[in-house]
Amino acid sequence: MKKFLTFLLLIVAGAVFTNSSAQKAEKETLVLITTDFGDMKLKLYNDTPEHKKNFLKLINEGFYDGLLFHRVMQNFMIQGGDPDSKNAQAGKRLGGGNPGYTIPSEINPPHFHKKGALAAARRGGSSNPEKRSSGSQFYIVQGEVMTDGALDTMEMMMNTRAKNEFYRECFAKANDELDAYRQNNDRDGFNARVAEIRAETDSLWEQQALKKFTPEQREVYTTIGGYPSLDGDYTVFGELVEGFDVLDKIAAVQTDQYDRPVGDIKMKIEVVE
Repeated sequence: MKKFLTFLLLIVAGAVFTNSSAQKAEKETLVLITTDFGDMKLKLYNDTPEHKKNFLKLINEGFYDGLLFHRVMQNFMIQGGDPDSKNAQAGKRLGGGNPGYTIPSEINPPHFHKKGALAAARRGGSSNPEKRSSGSQFYIVQGEVMTDGALDTMEMMMNTRAKNEFYRECFAKANDELDAYRQNNDRDGFNARVAEIRAETDSLWEQQALKKFTPEQREVYTTIGGYPSLDGDYTVFGELVEGFDVLDKIAAVQTDQYDRPVGDIKMKIEVVE
């Protein structure tokens, strides 16, 4: 009986230890952004580990202290983290600075661009097909409340954009083959091969899953708001938990032709938990 009780106690202790360890592992880190407009507290997600690790590293180094929210667009977002913004002259265009490296994307569908989302800025276009994030620049979404009709339209636009990208990629893979037809002045062969590639691509596209907002996304976007057209293109690695009024105040400031606030908005970031 004694042996049985000892064994049972060991099982219970092990379960408690495991549960405690899991809770500890799942705990999300909080950071505080201090500005003249007030404070904003954000939590960092555990399932975007590279972005979390890099953000905390820069915070602990004091990298962000004294930098500006250099790009502000009402009903869209506020952006900061450009090292060139520290002590920048008034009117200087900012946004091109970085720490000299980028971060692999960690785009997770459960994390979307709702109001208060913390996301990594990045270089867009064909020069960054892997959607790698800036090593330091980030933005906090303000956005706006959407209607279901607007979300329907955005779904169509996102799928059209995705389809165009898909077709470009497919034709890019056949570029050398098509160049051979061009060099041989074989117009008929070129046109025939283009038609074949298009038919093959049409068939492949029909097998792709179309992008659709989840019921949760629709609920959030039509009540709290956000900027849904960015979903799937940028890494969201945290969210605002306190200071939504501060976000709105900063987003409403006067800006110049480069979307830089006329009056500097400096930041200081620290880890609070």
